[in-house]
Order: sequence, then C-alpha cells, then structure tokens
Amino acid sequence: MEFEEDSTASKRMKIAENEDPITNKVQFSALIVDDDPLIRKIHSEVLKSLGFQTQVAKSGKEAVDLYRAGANFDIVFMDMQMPVMNGIEATKELRGMGVSTKIVGVSSECSESEIEAFILAGLDLYYAKPLTDANKIIPLIEDLKNKSVPNEGPKKTM
Repeated sequence: MEFEEDSTASKRMKIAENEDPITNKVQFSALIVDDDPLIRKIHSEVLKSLGFQTQVAKSGKEAVDLYRAGANFDIVFMDMQMPVMNGIEATKELRGMGVSTKIVGVSSECSESEIEAFILAGLDLYYAKPLTDANKIIPLIEDLKNKSVPNEGPKKTM
C-alpha cells in the first residue's frame, strides 16, 4: 500500500513505526552532542524520562561521522562550544549533507552574535543549557508527532 508523503495515513504509519510495542507510547530518537559528560548525562536522563531513545556524541565531528555512517535521529541537541568541531561547524556540515532533522542548539555563556551565528548555521531552535525543564521539550515531541506543523523558522528561547 502506498501513501502520499504528506497524507494523514502516512503520518499515522510513521508514528506506528516509532511506537513501543509494550507501552504503545511513541518513541523518538535523540542525539545529544556535548563535550561535557555531566551535561550529556543530564540531557540524556531528561530525554529518557520523556520516552526518547538517546545516543551521545562528544563533539560535532562525532555527530557528523554518525550521520555519514548512516545513523539517523528524530532530533539533535547540539552544544555550540566543543573541541574538534564546534556546534556551528557541525550544524553547517549536517545541513550541507542534506540532513533535515530538527537541530536544537543547547549552549551556555553565548553572546547574542554567537547565538545568531548558530541559528544561521541551520538551527531550528535554541535553548540555554542545561536543558532540565521537561516543559521545553514537550512542544518538540508534539512537533515530532505532528510532522504537519509547518516549520516557522528558527526560534530563540532562553
């Protein structure tokens, strides 16, 4: 059976593919990209508590390498300031590779101009870290469930 890409039935099938067969809850995958092990753990625990399957990368280069190796995630939480390849470079690289996954910048101690550069690199959204408020993530889950919600462009939230 074939469906149009934007059909409601197609969206239902996509959600069904992500459902946990035991709990019937929709599960999404998240990549957490941060060089700080404590932040990786905090973000991972918060996301897991909301039903996400998580994977971590210690640098932007690791994130890019994961995608080059064929990995795919429903959402990426990207730090800006990291060694090897920072979040701006990694976001530009991912977008240049055609990655359309929602990328959420999560960083601290950034100037307004750094945040703007991060957004221009291809972010969908920006939050100050640590991301411990689950209420900030719930709208992202709703967006993932409802792919029909049009992307209004990047937003900055503190």
